[in-house]
Amino acid sequence: MDSKKRAGLKFGSKAVYYAPDKATRSISAPIITSSSFQYDAEIYQEVVEGARESVNIYGRCGNPTEYQFEEQMAVIEGADACLATASGMAAISVALFGLLKQGDHIVCDWTTYSSTHEMLDHRLTDYGISTSFVDTSDPEAVRAAITPSTKVLYFETIANPTMKVSPVAPLVELAKEYELILVCDNTFASPAVMRPLEWGVDLVIESASKFIGGHNDVIGGAICMKSERLADDFLEQIRWNTMVKWGAPLSPFNAWLLLRGIQTLEVRLQRQCQTASALADFLAGHDKVSQVWYPGHASHPQHELAAAQMDSPGAMLTFAVADSESALKVADSLELAAFGASLGGVRTTVQIPATMAFLDISPQDRLEMGILDGMVRISTGLEDPEDLIADFAAALIRN
Repeated sequence: MDSKKRAGLKFGSKAVYYAPDKATRSISAPIITSSSFQYDAEIYQEVVEGARESVNIYGRCGNPTEYQFEEQMAVIEGADACLATASGMAAISVALFGLLKQGDHIVCDWTTYSSTHEMLDHRLTDYGISTSFVDTSDPEAVRAAITPSTKVLYFETIANPTMKVSPVAPLVELAKEYELILVCDNTFASPAVMRPLEWGVDLVIESASKFIGGHNDVIGGAICMKSERLADDFLEQIRWNTMVKWGAPLSPFNAWLLLRGIQTLEVRLQRQCQTASALADFLAGHDKVSQVWYPGHASHPQHELAAAQMDSPGAMLTFAVADSESALKVADSLELAAFGASLGGVRTTVQIPATMAFLDISPQDRLEMGILDGMVRISTGLEDPEDLIADFAAALIRN
C-alpha cells in the first residue's frame, strides 16, 4: 500500500497496517538487535560525505526497528517526521535542548508532569534558560508572559493530574503571532484521543511507555513534528546534535514492543475511555468523594472544550477524598486495580500525585498547580467496568 492510499485510511487501520518486511515478507516487524553494521567501500564513502538517513551507522545513532517505529508514529500522529528516544523524559529533554540556547525563555503551563516541571524550574536554569509558569487554559495569561526572549510555548493536552484541558487553537495563534515553537505533551491523551499536530502544534511529545506501549512493560519516547514552521530536517538535526550526543536512543526490543502496542491502541483506548466515563459517574455520586476531574464529565471546567478538541475524553481521571491519609487507605485497599507509579496499561493503576509523582515539588507549588493532598489519580485499564467500580466502592467503604 503506497503512502498516499495509507494516508486516507481511518485511524485504526493506520495503526494496524505496515508493509511486510522486505527480506522475509513477515507481517510482524523483525527485531534488528545489532549495534554495528558492516560497511563496504560505497557505504563508507557515503558516511564520509555526510550521509545519515540512507545508511545504518551505529546502534546509538539509529536502528532499522527504531526507524520503523518512528515511521509508524508519524503515520498515526499525522506527522511529517518522528524521532524515537529512550523514554518520554528523553523526548522532552532532546526536544527542548534542540530548540533552546542560553538566554532563551519558555512559557509553560503550571500544571505539568513533575519531572518536566522540575527540569524547567531547576535544571534548565543551570544553562541560562528561564521559564515562566502560567495557566495555559487562559490565553491572555499566556500572552502576558511572553517576552522578547521567549522561544517555546509548552503545554499538555490533558494536564497531569488535574485533567485540565487547554484551548489549542488560541495557543497556535499566539505561537504564530510571536513566532514561538508550540510544543505539546500528548501522553495523557495519546494519538487515539487527540492529534495536536492536526490543530497546528509544531512538536508533539509522547511518553510511549504509557498508552502507546499499553502493557506497562516498555520504556520509550517519541517526538513528532510538522514542518510548517520548522525545517524539514529539524528532527534529523537534533538526532545528531543532541540525541546521539546524549546517548538517548530507543533500544531495538523496546521499539518492537511499541510497534506491537500501536496496533491495538485504538481498541484499547475505546474500552478504557468507556470505563473511565463509568467510573467518573460512580465516583461523582459517592459521599466520600469531594470532587472528580474527568474531561468527559459535565462537572469538568473544560468539558465542552474537551468535547470539541478530542475524539474522546481519555482514560485518565482523578478524584479527591478528605486528605492524604484517606487517599492512602483507598489506594492501598484496592484489590483489582494496582497501586503503582505509571499509567496507560491494560491494568488499572492508581497513584497519589501529591506524595508520589509530585513529592519533590514544594507544597506551595503543588497548590498553585491545583494538586490536593487527597487526590487519587486513576489510569483505567481493560478490566470489566462493573468489577472495577465494585473494587473502588469496597475501597471507599474501608476508608
